[in-house]
Amino acid sequence: MSTTPEQASGQATTPRVVSDADRKKIRSALLRYRVLAYATGIWLLILTGEMVAKYIIGVENVPAWIAIVHGWVYAIYLVLTFDLSIKVRWPIARTVWTLLAGTIPFLSFFVEHKRTQQVKADFGV
Repeated sequence: MSTTPEQASGQATTPRVVSDADRKKIRSALLRYRVLAYATGIWLLILTGEMVAKYIIGVENVPAWIAIVHGWVYAIYLVLTFDLSIKVRWPIARTVWTLLAGTIPFLSFFVEHKRTQQVKADFGV
């Protein structure tokens, strides 16, 4: 199966032909991914604030549960992102980059926006 340069770059000009059932699965997987991408980004910003307060400002008694919550949210983000990547058949590099986006503050928001645009353009969802 050959791909055009537009498809290889993730900028397909026309939606791929998929069944309505597959389109519905992709749409729901995309929604789950988007919700967790935002949740992961928000909790990562909160965690970053906690680390700044603890290690730079010197605030004592910062809540330790923030890191735990971010860890659990990120773990769920990993599962749901991987689920979406399988459904839309992302290349491994795109999948890994998207999985790592939840580890850098603000990056999950930008990557989520880009991946959402790609999936919507590729599959017409």
